[in-house]
This record gives sequence, structure tokens and C-alpha cells, in this order.
Amino acid sequence: MLKYDNNSGAKPFLKWAGGKSQLLTTIEDHFPEEIKKSKKIEKYFEVFVGGGALYFYLMNNYNVKEAYLYDINPELILTYNVIKNNPKELIELLCNLQEKYVPLEHDDRKEYYLKIRKSFNNDLIDFDFENYSDAHITRASQIIFMNKTCFNGLFRLNKKGEFNVPHGRYKNPLICDEKNIKAVSKKLKDTYIINGNYTVSEDLIDDNSLVYLDPPYRPISKKSSFTTYAGFEFTDTHQIELGEFYKRISDKGVKAILSNSDPKNEDETDNFFDDLYKDFTIDRVQAKRSINSNGKKRGLINEILVTNYDNLT
Repeated sequence: MLKYDNNSGAKPFLKWAGGKSQLLTTIEDHFPEEIKKSKKIEKYFEVFVGGGALYFYLMNNYNVKEAYLYDINPELILTYNVIKNNPKELIELLCNLQEKYVPLEHDDRKEYYLKIRKSFNNDLIDFDFENYSDAHITRASQIIFMNKTCFNGLFRLNKKGEFNVPHGRYKNPLICDEKNIKAVSKKLKDTYIINGNYTVSEDLIDDNSLVYLDPPYRPISKKSSFTTYAGFEFTDTHQIELGEFYKRISDKGVKAILSNSDPKNEDETDNFFDDLYKDFTIDRVQAKRSINSNGKKRGLINEILVTNYDNLT
């Protein structure tokens, strides 16, 4: 059983496009009443884990008996597993990177960043999550380093699997957050971490499960498109397939929460999600746009939360 520990303070170890840190209490408000009252979850599934903000919130504040994290991005799952299994070795590498990078002037920092990025892109890795090696730990350190020092903290791979985000500008980035890595490792100890498409979870999900689905958001405009972080497109066809998955698990009696963008921010007549999830409850909530190249366009916009249960008491 995963231990309930409100004092460990584990939080996401990566910056993540569309991360849910700002919406945690809003999402919690939409939980089934029995879960909010008991603070207990039998089985929790997060099938697009990303930065894992909701997972860490639950692990800090709820008694979660079983937890399952999925993502199609092997680099991300590798990093989760390294933190789970090799926190000490990872911390040593990150501290070394921080000691070398932070004292440098901007141009030298950029050169050092590009050197790490080139090494990451050139070195082949075997994503064997059962047999870890020093190469896996090194790669996890590179991922965290680049995430903390690249432009806007993006994680983006092109179709060749290459990390292509340019260098950022941070005065004193915390590359090695030793305290949080240790806290995260503790929380992940008994958690199942799986590299795979969300559908891999379907057979394990049952009527004792709470499932959170946070897929790549449907772009609200062509300019805002960001759906290829793992080198895979997530098109409207994929959104529809996800909607069918949501219906199937709902038929099992599963309690499910799904978040996505609200196309009505740009076009009031766009009923894509209203039609796709017409059999469920759709609530519109406000969120701050966190990643945009234009700082003036980082205001409040609507997002949707879809639930498949009656939350009224």
C-alpha cells in the first residue's frame, strides 16, 4: 500500500506544457464526493502523466492504495524510473551539471547547453526499463538539465526523436533540486510506471478506479498548436479515439476526469468537445496560459473538465 504522507512535499520535477499545478484545487472540486470526504482512492490511473502534478498532489494529500502512471514518451518514463530507482546517482550528476553551468556567462552557458543537447541527440539509448545502466541515469540527468535551462521549459522532440528546443535565459536555474528528487523517489516507490499508449491501461481499470486523462490539448488556434512533444501528432482523429476510450471505461463504472482545451475560446460555434462528450458533464474552468512566446498573451482562458459521474449531493 502506498503510504499517505502529507509532509513530504513531492512536486513535479519537470516544467511541462499544459501542467496542472494551477488547476489542482479546481480539479479536486470536481472529484466524486465520496473521494473528497474519505481522502481515499483504491486505484488511481494517470494515463498521460506528463509532469504528474495531480499525481503528486494526490500522493501528498490522499491515501492512494495503488497508483499507475502511463505515458507514450519513453524519455519521460525513463526519467520517472531513474528517479524512482536511482535518486542518489541522479542527484550526483545533476549537481555536477549545475556546478559547471551556473557560473558561466550567457554565451558560455548556451555553448554548454548545446553540447549537452547534441550528446543527448547523438547517443542511442536502449529503453529497457527492467535493466538500468549508467547510460539511463546520464540520459535522465540530461533531460532534467535541458528542461531547466531551455526556452520556456519546453519538452519537445521532432519526428526524428531529437530534442530541438533552443537555449533559454534563466538567472539562477535550480538544476539539482535534491530535496524534491528524494521526495519524488519516495512517492514513486510503489507506483507502477508504464511506457505505452493510454489504451494499455484499459484491462487494469475497474470500477474501483479513479482515472485522470490529460491528453495533448486540441489547439485552440493554428498558431497555438503544440501536440508533438513526444514526436507524435495528436490529431482530431486521436481525440475522437480517446473519446471512445472514455466511453468504454465509463461503461465499466470507472470514475473518470478528462481535461482539454476549450475551442470556444476562439470560435463560439466550435462544438467539437461538446458533441464528443455530450453524454457526460462538461464544465468550463479558467486557466492561465503558461507557455506563449508573447508574454502579453498569457492571460486567462477557458479549459474543459469532463466527468462521468454525478457530483451533486
